[in-house]
Amino acid sequence: MGVDVGTTGCKAGVFSEEGRLLSLAYVEYDVKHPKPGWAELDSHEVWASVKRTIAQAVSTSSVSVTALAVSSLGEALVPVSAEREVLGPSILNFDTRGEEYLAELSEALPDTRLYQINGNSLGNHYSLTKLLWLKDHEPTLYERADKFLPWGSFVGYMLGAEPAVDLSLVNRTLLLDLDRQDWSDEVLSLAGIGRDKLPRVVPSGTPIGRISSSLAKELGLPKKAVIVSGAHDQCANAVGCGVLDEGRAMYGMGTYLCITPVFRERKETHLMMERGLSTEHHVLPDRFVTFLYNHGGSLVKWFRDTFAKEEHRRAQIVGRDIYEELFLELPKGPSGLLVLPHFATTGPPEFVGDSSGVIMGLRLDTSRGAILKGILEGATFYLRECLEALAPTGIRVEELRAVGGGSKSDYWVQLSADIFGLPLVRPEITEAGVLGAAILAGVGCGTFDSVEEGVAAMVRLERLFEPDSRQASAYEPWFARYREMWPLMRDFLRRLV
Repeated sequence: MGVDVGTTGCKAGVFSEEGRLLSLAYVEYDVKHPKPGWAELDSHEVWASVKRTIAQAVSTSSVSVTALAVSSLGEALVPVSAEREVLGPSILNFDTRGEEYLAELSEALPDTRLYQINGNSLGNHYSLTKLLWLKDHEPTLYERADKFLPWGSFVGYMLGAEPAVDLSLVNRTLLLDLDRQDWSDEVLSLAGIGRDKLPRVVPSGTPIGRISSSLAKELGLPKKAVIVSGAHDQCANAVGCGVLDEGRAMYGMGTYLCITPVFRERKETHLMMERGLSTEHHVLPDRFVTFLYNHGGSLVKWFRDTFAKEEHRRAQIVGRDIYEELFLELPKGPSGLLVLPHFATTGPPEFVGDSSGVIMGLRLDTSRGAILKGILEGATFYLRECLEALAPTGIRVEELRAVGGGSKSDYWVQLSADIFGLPLVRPEITEAGVLGAAILAGVGCGTFDSVEEGVAAMVRLERLFEPDSRQASAYEPWFARYREMWPLMRDFLRRLV
């Protein structure tokens, strides 16, 4: 079984050893905003949702689950007691709490030094500043907490495992020493955070316990089921589509559009930092990944809720896919619009928070479909710029593997291939996060001798999308114009915020 815990929902899937999806369950929940600028998950609600999802997947699979692993969002931590009691909410990465510590941390630990240790640059979206905020503003909770656990670690712990976290997930705390593959004594000492508040660090695919008797009975799992350390959700996605080595990258087409290239050696610090690129552990300790991303999926959802809200409501009632209907309206060739996808804080290279989105080129005869296509083009242009910036670092991307909800659309995947000028491959199972976690579960329980063997057994490819040379040529002048937008409009847009 693979379990995938996200910001707004969780999934659980049961797979055969040959990679057949036997059952899949999904439950949604909401982000809470108790105060302006705050964003958190109700840990009790999410844990109940995870349990419900697991129970549903088990009840509809008609097989006995031998092992499970969890993939999850990064950064957010859950405070727990030594008795496996949930003690409070989980502060999310886009919560503003902790910003006040950035200046002091930057002075004490320059960005170059932090990057050499951790592979990330200082920011308030990581766990470090949230822990400092809790320590100062919720001292009773901080002292009472036995551990602060990332979500993948938390689910395993609550199911009965020891408190342990995998290398790919722990890096999102800013507290890991990337080369030593353990907590950084230097950063912990600077922050005043004790190791005793944090779980043990282990490689992905490590057995960390078995299902407790009470949870086995509640969820329908066998007591002998092994709990295995999982992965950060983007790394699990990469495993679930067979992206393990250099030259390939996972293209996650979900709430975020996220390209995850793989490389074997750490790259020069200044080259990575100039491009806003992190260095993270993949599920294999001798492989690294970085993330190129934006809110492209959220922009498509914004379009749906803004331009087709009532149609979406009616489609839901009868079980139709509104996105399929909306995509039928997209014009052939370039949309004739330029969209700057700064509707929310951007990803690398600049992580711009004080900008705004732009839709340029609107006319009285501009169709709804042209606006949607312009959004898809703008989000894809953004990522093409990021891909082209990789060359000096030595990170190669020769093929993309498309997964996630957006990858189900032939149109969107082909558009991406045309704009990137790269082949995109879609696997048979696009729910790559739960599949990747299931493969790690198979490694941890001994079904597979390695992640590579698990991928070979369980991942099958469905279709190759080659770039259309005519469409690719048609997009070149539009991409050139797109690249001019942000430099020309930077100062003006920042005055609007």
